[in-house]
Amino acid sequence: MSGRPVVVAHLSDLHLGAHDRAAVESIADDVTRAGPALTVVTGDSTMRARTGEFRRARHLLDRLPGPLLTVTGNHDVPLVSWRRVLRPYHRYRTWMGTDLDPDRTAPGLVALGLQSMPRWRWKNGRVSARQAALVTRVLGGAPAGDLRLLALHHPPLVTGPDRLIGRARLLDAIRAARVDLVLAGHTHVPDVRVPWPGGPVFVVAGTSVSRRTRHEIGCSWSLISVHEGEVVVQERYLVDDGWTTGRVVTVPRPGS
Repeated sequence: MSGRPVVVAHLSDLHLGAHDRAAVESIADDVTRAGPALTVVTGDSTMRARTGEFRRARHLLDRLPGPLLTVTGNHDVPLVSWRRVLRPYHRYRTWMGTDLDPDRTAPGLVALGLQSMPRWRWKNGRVSARQAALVTRVLGGAPAGDLRLLALHHPPLVTGPDRLIGRARLLDAIRAARVDLVLAGHTHVPDVRVPWPGGPVFVVAGTSVSRRTRHEIGCSWSLISVHEGEVVVQERYLVDDGWTTGRVVTVPRPGS
C-alpha cells in the first residue's frame, strides 16, 4: 500500500420507493466530493423489488462515482409472488448487475461482494460453503499490502435468532483470507467494530436515502479512509442544508 489512503464510500438500504427526496437528490454529489476509490452499496436498494424502484435505483447508482460494487438485500427479492420462487433475482440482475457475488479491483484494493439473501429466507441471511470458499480464494489471493474488502447485506457479527446462517464458516474464511474490512447494512443503524484483536474492521452503514430510519438516526452513509496504520470511519448525515460529518471512529488497521 502506498502512502496515500484508500478511500471507500459505503452506502446501504436505499429503499427506493420509500425514499427521502432530498437525500436522493444530494447524496451523489456528497459521495463524489469524497473521491472514493470504490463505492459500495450493501443491499436493499429497493423497497419491494418493483421494476420502477429498480429503475430509480439504477438512476441513482449511475450518478455515484465508480467503480461500483453492489449486493442484494432482503428487500431486493419480490415479497410474495411466483417471482420469488421462480425468478427471485431476475429484476436485480436486469437493473443492478448479473453477477450476484461480484468482485472489483482498484489501485491498492481488492473487493468481493456476497449475495446473502436466499429466496427461501424471509428476512435473515445465509452464506454458503461455496461463498466462504470464494472469500478465501478471491481475497486470500489479493496482492500483499492491498486492502481486502468484503461486502454483504447481513452483518456477520449479529447473534441470536437474527444471525446469519453460515456465520461460523464465513468468519473462518474472513480470518483465513486476512480480510481488512467487512461492510454490511440491514440494521439501518451505523456501527463500527473490531471483534477480535488484530482482526478486520466491521462497518455497518445506516439507511442512506430512505425514510425508514431507526432510533432517531437520520439518513447516513459511511466514508472510510484506510491508511497504512489506521482505519478512519466518518459517518455522513443528512441535515437541513446538506450532508455533514457526525461521529468519527478511528481504529488500528489489521496487521499494523
